[in-house]
Amino acid sequence: MTEHLDVAKLQRRLAEFAAARDWQPYHTPKNLVAALSVEASELVEIFQWLTPEESARVMDDPDTAHRVTDEIADVLAYLLQLCEVLGVDPLAALAAKIDRNERRFPAP
Repeated sequence: MTEHLDVAKLQRRLAEFAAARDWQPYHTPKNLVAALSVEASELVEIFQWLTPEESARVMDDPDTAHRVTDEIADVLAYLLQLCEVLGVDPLAALAAKIDRNERRFPAP
């Protein structure tokens, strides 16, 4: 049985993981955003030379699917840690951004 996951719980787990290893001094906004960029680039690398059709089927290959899933997890982990350090609620930020985009780009 999978336990219920939420953003705050995941952020706590990430913070506890870092604290247990004394990594907090390295988790500055600058370092976290750099790590986020590196992980996002590693995700891009998987898709870099694929055709649009190949990219749509990337999850069909178990090895590639595992790599994609791991890189997505890394990107999300660093993004959540950055939000924690900066005091940003990522879900509220996304909801506000969607609201702004709906006003900026009204449906025809």
